[in-house]
Amino acid sequence: MNSVKGKSICIFSAKGGVGKTVTAVNLAGVFSRLQKKVVIIDFDLTGGGVAAYLNKPFEKNSYNFVEDYANNHYQSLKNYVTKFDDDIDFLASPKDPRQGTRISASYIEVILEKATNEYDIVIVDTNHTLSEFNVTLLDKCDEVLLVVSNDMLDLKNTRNLIHIFKDAEKTNYKVMLNNSVHPSKKYYSLYDVKSMIKANIDYLIDSSFFLKTMDQYISDGVILTKEAKMPKVYPKVYRAFLTICNDLMELEHEK
Repeated sequence: MNSVKGKSICIFSAKGGVGKTVTAVNLAGVFSRLQKKVVIIDFDLTGGGVAAYLNKPFEKNSYNFVEDYANNHYQSLKNYVTKFDDDIDFLASPKDPRQGTRISASYIEVILEKATNEYDIVIVDTNHTLSEFNVTLLDKCDEVLLVVSNDMLDLKNTRNLIHIFKDAEKTNYKVMLNNSVHPSKKYYSLYDVKSMIKANIDYLIDSSFFLKTMDQYISDGVILTKEAKMPKVYPKVYRAFLTICNDLMELEHEK
């Protein structure tokens, strides 16, 4: 168990298909290079893709955690996470989506508490809906990384979401523009994007990170940011991921 409580970051978006899982996994890779113990929690409970992205079979998942905890059979988070490598574990979403619908938002705080007691960094991946579960998750995580793409519908939804954040006086979020997810969509400049969402863009993943062979990396279970060549081949992208990680650790220090 950590002597200092870890920090949780939720990767969220206002639209699907913007690269949340790719972002979550690659941030985990950078944190591991910074010698942090990381767990990725897949809270997309009916369609999670973290285990598939990491190409790792798993036995236990978040439903098993909740079922055992509710019946006083819980002993340790280690019994439910799957090991990716020496620095990164993940808590998979249920294989059966019907089980995912049975996980109450009331268990979010329990899972996050157990995770932040065991790991330096807890990265949470989820879907884009503003369900009760996700609203609770956004409230309980220490930080939120809001991922947006250069897409008109996405920008509209993001503007609405940021408006909700401001009304709720929520300030613990940063915005990442992911231009690698749709490199052919160059409709709006950075200035346009900021004007449309009425917020700053804190981080930028440029279109050079669009990989036609991404499926091959996924099938091989490769986290690109853990590859030794990554900082040289994609220097701007690696620096952006590194900045996000360093910012979170600075916030960790301040708190």
